Amino acid sequence: MAGPFISFLTDFGGETAPAICRGVIWSIAADARILDLNHGIRRHAIRDGAFLLSRAIGYLPVGVHLAVVDPGVGTDRRAIAILASRGDILVGPDNGLLRPAVRALGGIVEARELTNTELFLPRVSSTFHGRDIFAPVAARLAAGLPFPSVGPLIEAAALIDLVLPVPVARDGGLDSVVVFIDPFGNVRLAGGREDLERVAGPLATGRPLRVRIKGAKRPLDLTWAATFGDVPPGTAIAYDDAETAGLAIAVNQGSAAETFGLALDDIARIEPA
Repeated sequence: MAGPFISFLTDFGGETAPAICRGVIWSIAADARILDLNHGIRRHAIRDGAFLLSRAIGYLPVGVHLAVVDPGVGTDRRAIAILASRGDILVGPDNGLLRPAVRALGGIVEARELTNTELFLPRVSSTFHGRDIFAPVAARLAAGLPFPSVGPLIEAAALIDLVLPVPVARDGGLDSVVVFIDPFGNVRLAGGREDLERVAGPLATGRPLRVRIKGAKRPLDLTWAATFGDVPPGTAIAYDDAETAGLAIAVNQGSAAETFGLALDDIARIEPA
């Protein structure tokens, strides 16, 4: 039979840190199947990690999900594990990183603080809790450790929350915000196609749209497209992003973020042209 499933997301980048954590996991749960979901999260960008984890987790098998974007490592921030309604366990820092993903899985059944030091590595550093605390605990849970063994209960209301922006329909348009910019420069907005269609009607390839960015001198004119190749190179489109199931702006074979000077948290209004 296949071994237990662990997904793994961090801002560790391409250095040895993710491999070291995998080594710790396999030293405890040799048959674990580890999915490296993403180690390219912007350094210290908790919301980026929360956004991507929450959009991906519904496509993953039920299992243990280890996420470490932890600028507060070594401080008094709590290390936690959360049991979600779907049956998954999420392990990571109590800084909001896990909360949107837990909501995507149906909500919290119970949360516990990781205080059982017998589950950690023998020596715990002040700067690498991914290796010393989170990875060994995730491995032991995946291998069948009873959830209450990790430490005491925490009231859900006491956990740090992180609520991702949501769009607002108003006066025939959709008020949104830039929530993520991917390595290609594609700009993800709060909300999905269905939100825009409620105010703009059915969206078909070639439908002209206008995006007004707060503070910009003029609006952006673009068209709705099913995919990048529907328009010539250099053309701006709005589309339904397959990876994150949300609205996005792109420039075919270019960077929308650079072309239009867009940044995280920019306020954007989308409306029919």
